Amino acid sequence: MSLSQYMKKRNLKKSGEPSPKIKKSSSKKLIYLIHEHHASHLHWDLRLEMDGVLKSWAVPKIPPIKKEEKRLAIQVEDHPIEYANFEGIIPEGNYGAGEVKIWDKGNYELLEKTPKKFMVDIHGKKLNGKYVLIKTSYGKNQWLFFKL
Repeated sequence: MSLSQYMKKRNLKKSGEPSPKIKKSSSKKLIYLIHEHHASHLHWDLRLEMDGVLKSWAVPKIPPIKKEEKRLAIQVEDHPIEYANFEGIIPEGNYGAGEVKIWDKGNYELLEKTPKKFMVDIHGKKLNGKYVLIKTSYGKNQWLFFKL
């Protein structure tokens, strides 16, 4: 996925969302965050900095805090690094309309990356520890997100 999908879905002048500058963050630590998104359906957006963008997954239920919790995570379009600080209300009539606020934020270390698996060590305020995203065979963009 690329930022072209992000741009196709949005009118940034109307939505107030950040414009991509396609640059890496200035920090040596990789950005991790989760947005709580009160759109047509409440969900959480997991975002991990990779390759100069925020790889993003929509998680329909509150993210897993305990080891036995597993969550569906649907990969969505990449978001610009600038989105890491975005909070606000996307006005009605715009893609993703509703309130967006940061639910958790910190950094992470990438422990393993394959086309079907990401293992990360998250250092957030709410999520902390080793987490895995595994691509499922159920749908093109469906992943399983859980704590090790």
